[in-house]
Amino acid sequence: MKAIKIILLLILFVIALALGAQNQVSVEFNYLIAKGEFHLAWLLGSVFVLGFVISWLIFGSLHIKANLKARRLTKKLKQYESTTVAKA
Repeated sequence: MKAIKIILLLILFVIALALGAQNQVSVEFNYLIAKGEFHLAWLLGSVFVLGFVISWLIFGSLHIKANLKARRLTKKLKQYESTTVAKA
């Protein structure tokens, strides 16, 4: 099942590349500091990749933060359990 998903994803990626290669329209992109002339396919692809990288950085930082908190709470729980057993 996993192999089918990977193959499907690769096929979709190849189709997207083929459609992007056919689209040679140049657009003027006006960003904060300046403006430039770019191919539409290149511009869309780079913005998509940039968004993907930013979302992974945000998700990664939240994931690491959650793991550290879980580790700290597990450590506190073990410490609490050891002191409770020692008292009993």
